[in-house]
Amino acid sequence: MSARFPVARPRRLRRTPALRRLVAETRLAPADLVLPMFVKEGLGEPAPIASMPGVYQHTRDSLRKAAHEAVEAGVGGLILFGIPAVKDAAGSGADAPDGVVQTALRDLASDLGDAAVVMTDLCLDEFTDHGHCGLLTDAGEIDNDATLERYASVAVAQARAGADVVAPSGMMDGQVAAIRAALDGAGFPELPILGYSAKYASAYYGPFRDAAECAPRFGDRATHQQDPANADESIREILLDLEEGADMVMVKPAGAYLDVVRRVRDTVDVPVAAYQVSGEYAMIEAAARNGWLDRERTIDESLIAIRRAGADIVLTYWATEVAQRLAR
Repeated sequence: MSARFPVARPRRLRRTPALRRLVAETRLAPADLVLPMFVKEGLGEPAPIASMPGVYQHTRDSLRKAAHEAVEAGVGGLILFGIPAVKDAAGSGADAPDGVVQTALRDLASDLGDAAVVMTDLCLDEFTDHGHCGLLTDAGEIDNDATLERYASVAVAQARAGADVVAPSGMMDGQVAAIRAALDGAGFPELPILGYSAKYASAYYGPFRDAAECAPRFGDRATHQQDPANADESIREILLDLEEGADMVMVKPAGAYLDVVRRVRDTVDVPVAAYQVSGEYAMIEAAARNGWLDRERTIDESLIAIRRAGADIVLTYWATEVAQRLAR
């Protein structure tokens, strides 16, 4: 039987910052963090994103500079999102050899070597003129199986340009299997896949659609992204992706789905990522600017919560800032 007050005094271990650090159950480290980055074709200088203060659409040169800054701070990885100058119904820029993402990948591969993991978001929404994640039928609906062929082609193009990890985010049925088969057939059997396996149809993505210029021209993405009411479904999606060949899995968004992160962590024995999305970032920045929250404490608390829930890897727009602060 455990001791009781006055013998048991848990506050003894909370008395000083040094003691609290020593007995902390959950820790943040720069290597746990992945920085999402936007690169836009044709920009002359970095373009600030109004709904995400401190985040930019990058030029090729500014992307390289920001990537160096992140890596020097110890950030474990980067994930690239590209915005092409020209969009079309098939998202042709997504797998073009000289497309915006492939060009950026070659730049970063040359600059960074193996200093950090360079991931690529693998989807079509940034590249299609209709803003949806896949090809459309004549009736304006997503053609799941035809989209898989496009994803397979994009994966090979990204691999050839130097991606360390490809991360399919479209939530198409069978996407991981199609991508794995394409990568293996093209001579990239060792390239890992990070599945956006439990991705919800969330209201928290609003600022991202400004950043990536990918808001749907009509309709929404509820036919392929998950219903926020469902958690069991996430486990099914996770297990399907692992059966198809995913090496890591992701829950997105993070903050409103910590219960899902915990359930996934308890279910699988592969690395689990969670994406602290644009809306989470924007809310904290807005509240801090109004003096309603202590900015740094809130950022740190939000990230610790994601790690405590069981995420091994956290995608966050604060990755560089937090990594620099942890190094102090």
